[in-house]
Amino acid sequence: MQTKKIKLNATEDVREFVRGASQCDFDVDVYYNRILIDAKSILGVLSMDLNQILTVKCHGENGEFDQVLAKFAVA
Repeated sequence: MQTKKIKLNATEDVREFVRGASQCDFDVDVYYNRILIDAKSILGVLSMDLNQILTVKCHGENGEFDQVLAKFAVA
């Protein structure tokens, strides 16, 4: 299981992130504070406050999704 911090700035970023998460055959969660959303749900991710830095928890490994996470990663 790995945890990464990301920042999604636009609707197109959310679309790309959810598309990548949907290709994973394991659970991917996105959260900040106490709000936890399934990363494969575009409506769920869009309902989050995108001004916040989000934490992504992957319950598996996928090289393609790791590249998507790297694109939106924050230091």
